[in-house]
Amino acid sequence: MDVVYVTAIIASLFLLLGLAEPLAARLRLPYSVILAGIGVVIATGAAFFLRTELTDALNPVASAILNLPIRSNVFLYVFLPTLLFQVTLGMNLRRMADDWVPILTLAVVAVIFSTFVVGMALNWVSGFGLVACLLLGAIVSTTDPSAVVSIFRSIAAPRRLARIIEGESLMNDAAAIALFGLLMGFVMRGVPDPELAGALRQFPWLIFGGAAVGIIMARIAVWSMSFFDRFETAQISASVALPYLAYIAAEQLFGASGVIAVVAAGLMVNVSAPGALAPGAWENMRDTWGLLAHWAGALIFVLAALLIPRLLEDVTWVDFGLTLVVVVAALAARAGILFVLLPLLSLLKLSPQVDPPYRAAILWGGLRGAVTLALALAVTESLRVPPETRRMVGVLATGYTLFTLVVQGSTLRLVISRLGLDRLSALDAALARQVVAVALQEVRERVAETTENYDLSHDIVRSEAKIFGERLDGSVKSAEKSEAIADRDRITLGLVALASAERDLVLERFRERAVSSRLRDRILTDVDRMIEAARVGGRTGYRQAARRAVGLNRSFQIAVGLYNRLRLSWPLARLTADRFEILLLQGLVLRDLDGFIDRRIRRIHGRRVADLLHELLARRAELIEQALDGLRLQYPGYAEELERRFIRRTALRIERQEYDALLEDGLIGVELHTDLTHRLARRQAQEEKRPALDIALQKAEIARQFPLFSELDEPTVRRLSKALVTRYASEGDLILSRDRVPDTVYFIASGAVELKTAGVSHRLGRGELFGQLAMLTRNARRTEVRAIAPSTLLALDERRFRRLLRRSDAVQQAVRESAEKRGIEVPYLDELAERADKAA
Repeated sequence: MDVVYVTAIIASLFLLLGLAEPLAARLRLPYSVILAGIGVVIATGAAFFLRTELTDALNPVASAILNLPIRSNVFLYVFLPTLLFQVTLGMNLRRMADDWVPILTLAVVAVIFSTFVVGMALNWVSGFGLVACLLLGAIVSTTDPSAVVSIFRSIAAPRRLARIIEGESLMNDAAAIALFGLLMGFVMRGVPDPELAGALRQFPWLIFGGAAVGIIMARIAVWSMSFFDRFETAQISASVALPYLAYIAAEQLFGASGVIAVVAAGLMVNVSAPGALAPGAWENMRDTWGLLAHWAGALIFVLAALLIPRLLEDVTWVDFGLTLVVVVAALAARAGILFVLLPLLSLLKLSPQVDPPYRAAILWGGLRGAVTLALALAVTESLRVPPETRRMVGVLATGYTLFTLVVQGSTLRLVISRLGLDRLSALDAALARQVVAVALQEVRERVAETTENYDLSHDIVRSEAKIFGERLDGSVKSAEKSEAIADRDRITLGLVALASAERDLVLERFRERAVSSRLRDRILTDVDRMIEAARVGGRTGYRQAARRAVGLNRSFQIAVGLYNRLRLSWPLARLTADRFEILLLQGLVLRDLDGFIDRRIRRIHGRRVADLLHELLARRAELIEQALDGLRLQYPGYAEELERRFIRRTALRIERQEYDALLEDGLIGVELHTDLTHRLARRQAQEEKRPALDIALQKAEIARQFPLFSELDEPTVRRLSKALVTRYASEGDLILSRDRVPDTVYFIASGAVELKTAGVSHRLGRGELFGQLAMLTRNARRTEVRAIAPSTLLALDERRFRRLLRRSDAVQQAVRESAEKRGIEVPYLDELAERADKAA
């Protein structure tokens, strides 16, 4: 094949890709449907010109198109790793983890169920072998949700719903291709159907072996990237190589699933790369992968569509009937998952509620595309598969794909419209009219200011002002006539707007390098939770999500457990340093949000709503300040160091902006600007490294701040700090149980605990102690102690506590006051007092 023709074809394909997107928007059709149509038209046209006698001028081009080296390996080894890897890089894994039940249900469970239903239905109708029918079922179970996701975004569907569909996209392909690989090998070996159960035992290795390969290779890749952090293009190049090497290694060296390896590698890079790379490098890497995936996704659709005429060359009426069976079975299987299993999971509180209209849209929007055609092509190319199976898979998979693209794809927007998903609710419509009125008032003020500054003609200004005034009056009257919006709804809308503004501020701080990429994703996850909680639960939901953002997450609790039980400190130190940085950033963002309420929300929703939002922000700020105070007490000076680092990074950012402005104004040359920015980059790289936090060296500082230890001399404090054992408790943790005589005394460094004895409760806070009375009286008082806030405790064993008690009058007095408050006699204290009198 002439390289000139191939080059011209590839260039023409990219041109068509550029034209397809605006064409899809104009025709209001899914982008994938337009791409598939382009591929079919090109292939059909090439076959026509090659066979017609009208002209021979286009024969070389037509021959080049029909003879393009399109094989299944091209799709599976070139395009598929790109698509899967890019999806994993763009995922918010923390938010996906919140919805792991519906994602796995729609992906793994639905794939297996759909494979079984389609395979059994086709086997019952056609007479083909069960394994061959199951193979076809696995092929047609891979969905392309890009169409329904893009439409959901255009109609402002809930983010959570779009996220579930995106998660399904990734896991669905991985599960279906892994199952396809298992069944394909089974068909090629020609083992009788009853042996299928034995072959399924290989499935775990395909999954877990592929995951292990991907994780290990991703860890090596990220570790390598961290060594050349000044060479961004080198880091991006290494990331491009990773998915292909992982795919080949898993498939060829270990006999595992290459798809699972790519997915695992992408997830690992998503987790570890933001902390290892500079924020700019991470963002540029994701942008690069976004472009690569856009090209790969479009090309795979067009090239796969070129194969459709070839796969349907000898289609018969019987094939049409079997295709209809596949269509009905696949839709029925997916409907069973969406309308039976998902509602059941929602009732069990294992999955978020998905409204029936959205489930119907997901059902009809489950288009099939390039991956289905690529897998079908792999079957048709294998000479080890029986000829009748090759033909059946090629024709039915292609026919079903065409049905989803032509019938479902072309009617998807109509279905969404009939379901009412593209219409504003009554509340949103009423709010829209008010927003327009408020916005036009703001526009009028700013236009008046602009015309005055530019001294425009008064006649022209008066004429345009009259036209604009009529429009404004109409908007105000429309807003006044609309249904009144209840205060509760205004509060919900205001909270959603407030949380959205917070999200924008976090992204702005990230661009200013005030927060790292790894922490940015975590903070954005918390903000997204507040947005969704406000939509569903209003003020209560927002408040709960805000408290969760300040509280200790599960990772922190696991790190606390590792430290308390195994004395493993580095996970807790890292997460504590993260907590410091997150709380400081949240405090800065909240200060900016007060201004947003006054500038924007007050004008739309009124003073009452604005005052309430100010109150909610004040409570959040109080929670954050309390958490920071506890951390400052535990780790004196660390918060100050982080604040200094923030100031230095801000100064470097402003300095960079000043150099750019001087260059733009022509006050410095390119050579000087390059030298200055290189020096600045080195300083910025130094400031990217967060100061280390050593939690094991803070006990002496904490002990010095306890009033109980104030009278002790320095050597005694040092010995005491070595004896003290730090223990962390999350809110609700049980510290002391009933019917157990304590052998340890706890000093509260930060937080609060609640003691319950015989139906009476006492609350203790920072600087107080507990466990000493039961120890000294040797009496199990059926006392239970729980943390009522995230707390840091210093534990001292009985022998050392008694020694401390003998030496410290302040500790004796604290124990005595605690005993008197609770009506408990402690003879040991009287003995100590008698000894002191005799000694005196």
